[in-house]
Amino acid sequence: MEYFLGIDVGTTGCKVVLVNEKGELISKAVAEYPLYTPYPNWAEQDPADWWQGTVQAVKEALQMAEIDPLLVQGVGLTGQMHGSVFLDEKGAVLRPAILWCDQRTARECEEITQIVGEEKLMSINCNPVLPGFTAPKILWLKNNEPHLYEKVAKVLLPKDYIRFLLTGDFATDVSDASGTSLFDVPRRKWSEELMSLLEFPPSWFPPSFESPEVTGYLKKEVAEMWGMGDKVLVVAGGGDNAAGAIGTGIVKPGLVSASLGTSGVVFAFSDEVKVDKKGRVHTFCHAVPGKWHVMGVMLSAGGSLRWFRDRLGMEEKNLASLLEKDSYDILTAEAEKALPGAEGLIFLPYLTGERTPHADPYARGVFFGLTLKHRKNEMVRAVMEGVTFGMRDSFEIMREMNIPIQEVRAIGGGARSALWREMQASIYGVPLWGVEIDEGPAFGAALLGAVGRGVFSSVEEASEKAVKVTEQVLPSPELVDYYQKAYRLYRDLYPALRDFYPRLQEL
Repeated sequence: MEYFLGIDVGTTGCKVVLVNEKGELISKAVAEYPLYTPYPNWAEQDPADWWQGTVQAVKEALQMAEIDPLLVQGVGLTGQMHGSVFLDEKGAVLRPAILWCDQRTARECEEITQIVGEEKLMSINCNPVLPGFTAPKILWLKNNEPHLYEKVAKVLLPKDYIRFLLTGDFATDVSDASGTSLFDVPRRKWSEELMSLLEFPPSWFPPSFESPEVTGYLKKEVAEMWGMGDKVLVVAGGGDNAAGAIGTGIVKPGLVSASLGTSGVVFAFSDEVKVDKKGRVHTFCHAVPGKWHVMGVMLSAGGSLRWFRDRLGMEEKNLASLLEKDSYDILTAEAEKALPGAEGLIFLPYLTGERTPHADPYARGVFFGLTLKHRKNEMVRAVMEGVTFGMRDSFEIMREMNIPIQEVRAIGGGARSALWREMQASIYGVPLWGVEIDEGPAFGAALLGAVGRGVFSSVEEASEKAVKVTEQVLPSPELVDYYQKAYRLYRDLYPALRDFYPRLQEL
């Protein structure tokens, strides 16, 4: 029996899964690490923490599986997209990595758009340049830390820095590279034209590969550390959402996933390049070779509920500790006691700005409609409903683009809540399915490793054989009508407040 590791360099920690050659989950492990916010709207991590987390999580996953590590034949990599790891000519990290949720680069986005031109950007990269993307982070370094910019020899995405430590090779994949604002998405290759216009040396960026292609092998010292052999292959892998789509079965038209993790992602498969001319959703290369995906991203989905728990839910956290329960289960149980609509309370989940559909780094969270009558349970329900309304924005845009939505699969931490699943089905207005193995990106990365080894003939075969759907949740006819009215009000609030957000930033 052969085994494959999937390594997910996430925002809150590194998750590792081990699967066998049939695509069955054998074990999993997580190693958490810190996120640093030295200034408002900044988000950074130390790449050394990613490496320590990877080493620890792989070791734990192997120990839990109780298999001979020599049977591990391949590794797939995935992780948070857009982050910038700056290396000098010796491969040393120059500064903390700037993450996908960092919002410091609004001015650099404007500068890039002026230099390149909005139409050219959309024709080459298929997306407007946004603060979370990679190119504006590089320009920010040039504008604000020129002494470090002068030393840059390589710019890597988070998972690709781990690849460098695992194999000694510089490489990336087409799905992750799509989110840099420097990639030619229709042609699935780096854009020398964009790099030239922005004066970024092409040598800074690693070669790009299709996701199941082999990019190298574990270095001898790394393999020995984990007790593995000397021919463990490492495939290109994918950005977390593309790899997660492999692990969820989103590999053919009509299938869409709705992921409620720290961020919220609505992900749709596409056989061809489809672009929203307004730039409200992203069009990237898929981890399925020769295919693409359309994706809506909201920055603070499950992150909004985590914020509420950490700032206003200490009582629930303490109770959860005493009862040895999950604090989110206690919070959502409270929310279940509140009526749909939370007694007229609406939450705008723009705690760190927003990407879909507004692309506004200045947007901020709002509780609209607070009264003396409102209690904590209504506030929790309003947070959950507001996040789900934000996810629906992506569905509405995809419908405008004539993207077929035949089956929606719910994944992420939010999918574990029965209340949130029911809420999603009624707010989206479509049936919702779960998946048997909800390990998302790490699971998909492991399957890509198996494809690279030749265990499966294609990514589609691996995904269709390994992914199994579970229970279906149907929309409630009564709630569909109510949430339709509530969603219209939610949707009208942002335009009414939009001009106030920059003024608030000035204060």
